[in-house]
Amino acid sequence: MDRYSFLNAAHTAFFSDLYDRYLTHPDSVEPSWRAFFQGFDFGMESALEEIGIDAEAGVVRTAGGNEAAMPLSLKKEFQVVRLIDGYRSRGHLFTQTNPVRERRTYTPSLEIENFGLEESDLEKVFSAGDIIGIGPSTLREIIDHLTRIYCDAIGVEYMYIRSPERVEWIQQWLNVNDNHPNFSPERKKYILRKLNEAVSFEGFLHTKYVGQKRFSLEGNESLIPAVDAIVERAAELGVQQFVMGMAHRGRLNVLTNIFGKPATDIFSEFEGKDYEQEIFDGDVKYHLGWTSMRKTNSGDSINMNIAPNPSHLETVGAVVEGITRAKQDRHFPEDFSKVLPIVVHGDAAIAGQGIAYEVVQMAGLDGYGTAGTIHIVVNNQIGFTTNYLDGRTSTYCTDVGKVTLSPVLHINADDAEAVVHAALFALEYRMKFRRDVFLDLLGYRKYGHNEGDEPRFTQPKLYKAIAKHQNPRDIYAERLMSEGVIDADFVKKLEEDYKAKLEEELRDSKKEDKTRITAFMADEWDGFENVREWEMMEPVETGVPKDKLEAVARVITQLPEDKKFLRKVDKLVKERHKMFFETNRLDWAMGELLAYGTLLQEGFDVRISGQDVERGTFSHRHAVMKVEESEEEVLLLNHISKEQGDFQIYNSLLSEYGVVGFEYGYAMASPNTLTIWEAQFGDFSNGAQIMIDQYLSAAEDKWKLQNGLVLFLPHGYEGQGAEHSSARMERYLQLCARDNMYVADVSTPANLFHLLRRQMLVNFRKPLVVFTPKSLLRHAKCVSTVEELAEGRFQEVIDDAGASVKKVKSLVFCTGKFYYDLLAAREELGREDVALVRLEQLFPLPVLQMEELIEKYSHAEDLVWAQEEPRNMGAWSHLMMHFPDASRFRVASRRFYASPAAGSPARSKMRHQQVIDYVFDPKKDNMSRPVPADVATDEE
Repeated sequence: MDRYSFLNAAHTAFFSDLYDRYLTHPDSVEPSWRAFFQGFDFGMESALEEIGIDAEAGVVRTAGGNEAAMPLSLKKEFQVVRLIDGYRSRGHLFTQTNPVRERRTYTPSLEIENFGLEESDLEKVFSAGDIIGIGPSTLREIIDHLTRIYCDAIGVEYMYIRSPERVEWIQQWLNVNDNHPNFSPERKKYILRKLNEAVSFEGFLHTKYVGQKRFSLEGNESLIPAVDAIVERAAELGVQQFVMGMAHRGRLNVLTNIFGKPATDIFSEFEGKDYEQEIFDGDVKYHLGWTSMRKTNSGDSINMNIAPNPSHLETVGAVVEGITRAKQDRHFPEDFSKVLPIVVHGDAAIAGQGIAYEVVQMAGLDGYGTAGTIHIVVNNQIGFTTNYLDGRTSTYCTDVGKVTLSPVLHINADDAEAVVHAALFALEYRMKFRRDVFLDLLGYRKYGHNEGDEPRFTQPKLYKAIAKHQNPRDIYAERLMSEGVIDADFVKKLEEDYKAKLEEELRDSKKEDKTRITAFMADEWDGFENVREWEMMEPVETGVPKDKLEAVARVITQLPEDKKFLRKVDKLVKERHKMFFETNRLDWAMGELLAYGTLLQEGFDVRISGQDVERGTFSHRHAVMKVEESEEEVLLLNHISKEQGDFQIYNSLLSEYGVVGFEYGYAMASPNTLTIWEAQFGDFSNGAQIMIDQYLSAAEDKWKLQNGLVLFLPHGYEGQGAEHSSARMERYLQLCARDNMYVADVSTPANLFHLLRRQMLVNFRKPLVVFTPKSLLRHAKCVSTVEELAEGRFQEVIDDAGASVKKVKSLVFCTGKFYYDLLAAREELGREDVALVRLEQLFPLPVLQMEELIEKYSHAEDLVWAQEEPRNMGAWSHLMMHFPDASRFRVASRRFYASPAAGSPARSKMRHQQVIDYVFDPKKDNMSRPVPADVATDEE
């Protein structure tokens, strides 16, 4: 029997559906059909002949030479299915989405001739109409349907998605009413009301504060009804908290018309009044955050947060994801969808800033996922003065969204209903699939980058068109009038009522003498206080009774007996048991793990992330144990007690900027979680410099934000070259001022233990930067006793316990790992006249304790500051600024260098030894250089 004879009898709708499945997901089609469709698609004679198809003759040949005619109708059906696929895949290139420019021309077009069809086919009925939900229809009807879905005011990209379930859901959603909204008259009036608020707010500011920067939303006002629709519908779907991040463009409008920030406060900020609290310097009005409880139209309450942000575009996205994840972990661990993140981007920024890619890559990772983010691009088609064609290579600014196979909708921002319709699609998709979705609101920017800028210098043609263009409110109002939904007086009254309200708030604002900074997320920070520098220096009891230490130690030094681990892992755990219960010599890892364990025991949570942190870059931590055969993960710290806090540790993606931003956001929303980011090597943290400069060091001063994020930065000169030696200590110390952070370079496991516990036991939060060791992780002398953990507290300065005060002639202050190098040299030299004092906390600098020690060793004639870093790096410049007696120090350091360390191990060792030699012998000043004979000097 001819195996292809069924082609004559089979229903063409079956083939249409099968072919559609092949086009969308080839692997879901049975192999012989896949081969058949491949031959048909390729149209290559050799490929067709190979599977027995003669396209020109319209026949299928079997291996035995028999022929079966391929019905012409079937061949046409396939071509119509290909046309449908063409609209689905490429329809977004031929939309009516640009309100002020002609779209670029793309080829091939969607003309029917490009799919093997002709004009005579337009009135023929094709079963392929079943695929798009309209049943058998004429080709003309199919094209009209496809054009309305894919080529009107909304362009949709989704055919690259590999999940048949998600693709089918999207297609069904789009097929409803041809991807057009069907809003009631009341809903349309509500959309118009929100549009009016957006337009009128900008107009009011423009007339009242002429020339002042406000980064208006004009040209993209439909953002307001879009976000409003998301919030209202999200509350109905069970969302309880909403976290938003956006840059300055349109921020004031969003704050007022979405988040309910009183216009009175915004007007006060425009007036330039001083702040009511002296300890805060504040920030410009379009950077400030806000938290509120919003009552939706349906009566639901939703917690609303818009995160503060700096001028550095896209930075806030990572922070928003961290805030969201913290809220999900803390309040809704069983259903992450109840906290919804929305990130608003600029078109130039999302295309140009690498952090956008870093944040997108986090979306599906265990440690960073937030059950889907709605990304909205306020697309001005320009970046400051740079045209979009100069701002990216990709077709769209949103192409980064395809990295995670997220659907992308491009919408004409002048079509308010289409924008709201797309926003509701985005929300429904996120809530169903817990995945990211992107909305690209294609509008324009009415003025220059700011209201005082002249855009016609660089885009005269575009701004000539914009000057004549109606705003979205007026466009929509005319549409509603033509539909008979409103009359001409409706908009006039809306505008008058809204502006009257603004006028009243303006009058109220003028009665206030000061501007008030409202704390962001105050609900998460109940019970915490703002403190000054001297309060940061108050001693904190951080010791833990021995029985509690022992309870933690037993758990973290015993593997489950029913699981098999690598012999090295088993040996490591047994050695830890021996350290605590036999030798009483705790190494760095034990001090660290016991700090976590005791905090967990007391109900605090602990979260650690960074590259390779589960094991630790230098294989010291091993917080996650892997079962040998199954690779099942065992976290011993989560088995301390039933009432304990939660211990989370995640190896991060290879990112610093994005991950530090995420962890900063996490710590911001979860002050009772010890949140730690560890750099693989300390100097890698400079990849996150924007986060450190704009958030970590300055947020409390600018935005009244506390944050307890801890940075672990491996630091120490051990001959590993320029990039693996210095954590750039000097940069962090330069950022220190008043009461903004702690900086420490601790030298014992016990002091690390107490430092980490202090971070959580105080009733305030400050960022903590810790320069952590590498070689000390296994140094024989870098150990502590159980008693030092039980009875002690954090020591800002560690005196030389073995020094005889009367014998000391040289008092040497040093920090961190360098102490052990100097200790070894002192022992080798037998120098009892040298006292080595460790400065463990670099900021706030313990000035009084340092002065007391100088007084104690008053017989010492030689005061030395010793550091292993070059003179222009390390802590020396910091001491000169903050320690009055610094001028008395003889400084021992490497010379001035541009690079932190030499690449040659031999040269590095030589320079290191020169510093040590000078510490013990003032005659061996390594800063002195012999003058070459051919170089003249002033003295000569």
